[in-house]
Amino acid sequence: MSLLIMSPAHGQTATQAPAEQTSPTGENTESPPADTQEIIVTGFRGSLNSALNLKRQETAAVDSIVAEDIGKFPDSNLAESMQRIPGVALSRGDGGEGRNISVRGLGAQFTRVRINGMEGTSQVSGSDIRGGVATGRSFDFVTFPTEIFSALSVRKTTSADVEEGSLGATVDLRAPRPFDQKEDFVFSGTARGIYNDISKKADPRVSALVSKQFGDTFGVLASLAYSKRHIDEYAYSAVDILPSYVAGQSQGGTIFPFCTPVGYTFGGVPVNSPAPGYANGGTPVGADANNCSAGNPRTSTKEAYDYIMSRTGVSGRPGGGVFLPRLPRPVKGSQNQERMAGSLTLQWKPTDDTDISLDGLYSRFKVNRLDTMLDARSMGRTASNNGQPMMSIRDIEVDDNGSLIHGLWDGVDLRSEMQDERFTSTFRQVNLNFDHRFSDTFRVFGLAGVNDSKLNVDRLQVAMDSNDTDNFSIDFRDNPDVPKIGYGIDLTNPANFLFGPPLADGTQRGQISNFVRKNTIVSKTFELNAEWEAAPNFTIQVGGQYRTNKYTARERQLIPAQSLPQVLPAGVSLADITFVTKNIGKNLNGQMQDFLAIDPDKFREAVNFSSYQYCNLECAKGTYGGVEEKYTSGYAMVKFDTEDVLPFALRGDAGVRYVRTSLDTYGPIPTAAPAGSPFPTRYVISTVERSYDDWLPSINLALDVTPDLIARFSAARVMSRPSYGQLIPSGSANIVIRTASITNPYLDPIRANTIDAALEWYFAPGSLLSVAYFYKNIETYIQNTNQLVPFRDLGLPLSLLEGTGTGITPDELFSVTRSNNTDGGPLRGFEANLQLPFRFLPGALSNFGLLANFTRVRSSINYIISPTLTRRAPLVGLSPETASATLYYEDDKFSVRSTVNYRAAFLTGVPGPTDSDANVNASSIFVDASASYNINENIKLIAEVSNITNETNRLYTDTTRKDPLYTSYFGRTFSLAVNFQF
Repeated sequence: MSLLIMSPAHGQTATQAPAEQTSPTGENTESPPADTQEIIVTGFRGSLNSALNLKRQETAAVDSIVAEDIGKFPDSNLAESMQRIPGVALSRGDGGEGRNISVRGLGAQFTRVRINGMEGTSQVSGSDIRGGVATGRSFDFVTFPTEIFSALSVRKTTSADVEEGSLGATVDLRAPRPFDQKEDFVFSGTARGIYNDISKKADPRVSALVSKQFGDTFGVLASLAYSKRHIDEYAYSAVDILPSYVAGQSQGGTIFPFCTPVGYTFGGVPVNSPAPGYANGGTPVGADANNCSAGNPRTSTKEAYDYIMSRTGVSGRPGGGVFLPRLPRPVKGSQNQERMAGSLTLQWKPTDDTDISLDGLYSRFKVNRLDTMLDARSMGRTASNNGQPMMSIRDIEVDDNGSLIHGLWDGVDLRSEMQDERFTSTFRQVNLNFDHRFSDTFRVFGLAGVNDSKLNVDRLQVAMDSNDTDNFSIDFRDNPDVPKIGYGIDLTNPANFLFGPPLADGTQRGQISNFVRKNTIVSKTFELNAEWEAAPNFTIQVGGQYRTNKYTARERQLIPAQSLPQVLPAGVSLADITFVTKNIGKNLNGQMQDFLAIDPDKFREAVNFSSYQYCNLECAKGTYGGVEEKYTSGYAMVKFDTEDVLPFALRGDAGVRYVRTSLDTYGPIPTAAPAGSPFPTRYVISTVERSYDDWLPSINLALDVTPDLIARFSAARVMSRPSYGQLIPSGSANIVIRTASITNPYLDPIRANTIDAALEWYFAPGSLLSVAYFYKNIETYIQNTNQLVPFRDLGLPLSLLEGTGTGITPDELFSVTRSNNTDGGPLRGFEANLQLPFRFLPGALSNFGLLANFTRVRSSINYIISPTLTRRAPLVGLSPETASATLYYEDDKFSVRSTVNYRAAFLTGVPGPTDSDANVNASSIFVDASASYNINENIKLIAEVSNITNETNRLYTDTTRKDPLYTSYFGRTFSLAVNFQF
């Protein structure tokens, strides 16, 4: 792979392009025209020139990023590097680090990633706001360091020889090989120190690469990268935004959201809510004419209560025009990350016609994360657990749309939550690549390999409560994204909190849950291709591929008897097992307070947590499922170039790919446990077998209008498979309220027909101005829909109805949430790209350069809101506009660049919570910069800073109200490094 990454050679040299190059996908590509001049430089400009040459030679729409030097990628994160590619938008994870990408409006689930030619999946776990435990096919780039790769490419259009599965793009990651290097022996090492201005800690990151060629026939290359990072992140979270009536209590057909004032009347009728004598489970809560519950007096004011009830909103219900956060809370997330990865390649080239390599790659990403939160828990509780109807409202103001401005309550239940999660994600891959040319016109190449991705998660959640607190306030007047919250008690005093079993009247006194989960994906691939040049510049290529993917998910949870808080052991108090979560006010603009939280290690020791027991199938908790896929595919295509035959040079490929997908899926279905079982329910395993076929034609054309102007056109049929979690057959039902949730192993892929047209002007060496138009007709989509279905048709055992005392028959209708194939919709857009070194300027100014791109995308999906209601909206995850700009300077010694990335707001869920049209991720602008200085040919100093403007991650609910849902601060990150090359 001749990628022009060599030992530092300062200065600029004009020379002919090499006779043959290898693209990041591993395919040989023809050299550019003989009169093409290539500016060969090292560093950032050299990587841009190499990538531009690769793009120019491709017939498909492919953008590449190439390493600046051996072991030195342009950015510290692969996903962040791809932001500079037109049409690519970045989604950030913990600490603001790039996690995954969307391409031309299509999210990570529609993007496939190949590593050294093999499809791979990288799994992580995260907080619920960031997707929880991975169950899909998306690739999390945070698990891999950049140092073990030498190039990546983003293929936006497909060809018949590229395996199916991508609706948005195929990303190829390529590790370096020994004969990519220009020297017999190469060593590169980098040591970094990383500092974040919120965590206030310095972390190490080191990497090394060594390559040795033994003569002209055999070479070995090994790389290793290791890093540790401590992240502190502070956030305000509402969890949900709901109209006030949702958790209220109904009396006489009217829902009353809060505890009514003493002597309150509504519509001229006296109302006491909750009613005197109100009981939970037969146990009175202490409600009477003067008290909402025992020891919790009615302090609501008539003015505040009437204000709420007068606002009906879109629902037309009293209180429907007042939208409140369900669990308003500060959040502190602290985590220690450890990332280690390496590659080993053995390459044998006995002749110029044979190239055989054995590539091995390993990565381990280990995270210990501690999240602490202080919730106003009863804001999201119903009367059955002494929640919102037992709260008194003293003062409130909302704006014209119903968004909260400020409010004051009494009788609020507070909860301090701790979530301690420890997960390890590992990836291993070994693949054999072979390429042999039997003659000048016939070549055979292929690969065989196996990889596995494993995710092990252990998550413990423990909470303690402070019930019926007064003077709780939320105030958005100083900051529309982060409210000032007052709690009315000392949050750092253990005496103000409770931990123990719930009381008979529904009063909660803490919470405990724990699950241990293991997800495994094992992929095996064998691929064989043959290429025959039937005539000059006319090649026929055929091939076949056999792949298997095996996904398994196992999760165990605490047995029911231990999934409720227990009385602390004798001699142990909350003061012994808690700590203070600090710096909340400092990092949330003084809006909130430090608070007490359970210490996970002290808790485990105090309660002898190692003795706790888990269950799975026998108690119908957790999950037990899997998906086994077999793909059998073949293709035929022709590649041509009319330069020597016709007056114009038209390059291209055309072909068709056939693939048969076979699925074996299995998953858990709850059923009544047999007599004598210690648990009331258990799981039985349901299995489903099915298969489907796809014919996927494609064509890519590149017309050399002039030596510097290329017109491109592509068309293809593409498909993307459902996530693994959606395919596992499983279901659950709430018999009392007649609801059910069912997965769907019969989901079909999302299929689309696509076209792409582009014009590229290479107006000067190292320069490009291009525009592209793309259109995708998405025929099918996958949505979670609600339907009314008789219980007997749910696929759940009828025995679940037995012994419930509800009298429900198998023919009664249940409201069922299920993933279904629905109609898709069109997606269209354009992108513009500029790559401009300022060589036309005099003197030192000629060392400047600019990269800039802009993408605009529009889509329309008909979302099914209910059996009778639909709504058209953009595709979830699609930003209508994205843009990136990089200004750089580079000379013999010094290099500096700064990048600005913009991503417009995008939907994260349609619809949103009750009476809201959607949840939205707000727009963002991230600014990063880096600089390097070559002390000599062997030593380079590097400085980097990310998130210079201290941008936040913001989510909100409803496109009109824009109620703040989540706002997080993760600070600026600084890095100093030294690189050695020999």
